[in-house]
Amino acid sequence: MTRVIESIPEIIAIVPAAGIGSRMLSDCPKQYLIIGRQTILEHSIASLLAHPAITRVIVVLSPNDVQFQHLPLAQDSRITTVTGGKQRADSVLAGLQVAGTVEWVLVHDAARPCLHLSDLTNLLALAQHSRVGGILAAPVRDTMKRSEPGKIAIAHTVDRDNLWHALTPQLFPLELLHRCLLRALDEGANITDEASALEYCGYHPQLVAGRSDNIKVTQPEDLALAAFYLTK
Repeated sequence: MTRVIESIPEIIAIVPAAGIGSRMLSDCPKQYLIIGRQTILEHSIASLLAHPAITRVIVVLSPNDVQFQHLPLAQDSRITTVTGGKQRADSVLAGLQVAGTVEWVLVHDAARPCLHLSDLTNLLALAQHSRVGGILAAPVRDTMKRSEPGKIAIAHTVDRDNLWHALTPQLFPLELLHRCLLRALDEGANITDEASALEYCGYHPQLVAGRSDNIKVTQPEDLALAAFYLTK
């Protein structure tokens, strides 16, 4: 493991944190909810900075953000902040604009605080041989149902073979990600994560199997589950 870490090139991480997290039904954006003594955002960024290959984290904030500046994290010399846009892709592009000349960039959800170092190392190892990059993902284990259009009723069961839950971080060459995001946005493509921009442009990012406890805090019940994983 040590040899793998030492051979990984310098990586800059981008953390889009401009969302308001309306589904959490809270008084503040979900990334600022507390688990233990830290915000979700602090946990998420700490999991990145724990890796020696990640030398800098660009945090993309809402223009109305007034909370980040009060976090101890704001004084960390490895942290850069930039203002994001309305969509996630706009925020990632804003982060790419200040990423400099580094070859590889990593994008991680602000509300995904349970990332394990081993998963991160396995993903970053792609930078040693891949020209496209890849994402952390978990194989679908549950039975999947598709509903009838406009109805809350089952249309049919979806074959779960070869289906994966897309996770973050997602790792790509900076120039490739920048080019694909610009094209996808310009052509009105539906971009739900960074990998979908590359897919739209004909690339096939690699799937790197990750732990299923790398959850994204989206619903109120997710907060207790994330707290359990972080403190168990």
